[in-house]
Amino acid sequence: MKLELETCTLRSWEWRDRDAIVRHANNPNVSINLRDRFPHPYTVHDARRWLDSVVGREPETNFAIAVAGEAVGGIGFTLQYDVERRGAEIGYWLGEQFWGRGIATDVLIAVSAHAFANHDLCRLYAYVFDWNQASARVLEKAGYVFEGRLRKSVTKDGKTIDSLLYAMIRE
Repeated sequence: MKLELETCTLRSWEWRDRDAIVRHANNPNVSINLRDRFPHPYTVHDARRWLDSVVGREPETNFAIAVAGEAVGGIGFTLQYDVERRGAEIGYWLGEQFWGRGIATDVLIAVSAHAFANHDLCRLYAYVFDWNQASARVLEKAGYVFEGRLRKSVTKDGKTIDSLLYAMIRE
């Protein structure tokens, strides 16, 4: 997939993205807002393992966020199964030097539309750590609705904190 947006390009991951991923992901200000499976420090080995899992995978549910041809972040959704099979969890990250430019909102809008158009989904949802108000604002600007606070639901960096649940519903 390749989609030119106003602020960036949304495209399939490529093997050539390895070094760029490390350059933008190896930042504690990025990893602090993500699940522990997104490591810090972020190494070449981590990038290779990530690319092994997404390049050529069908259905394609993970995409690179590129600026001037360079992968500077990622966005994707995880299709659920069983009784939750019409839902998907969506998540994203962006290199710190690209924060505040509207990129995350643009890609979230585009990937949400893509997920609904190409999968039998009625619900997309995202969890945000309580301290990450910037990401909560991105979700709100993209049309996601705050559904609730999950008290003391995650432990990150030695702190047990609340997470916020946002969702977008397709009627």
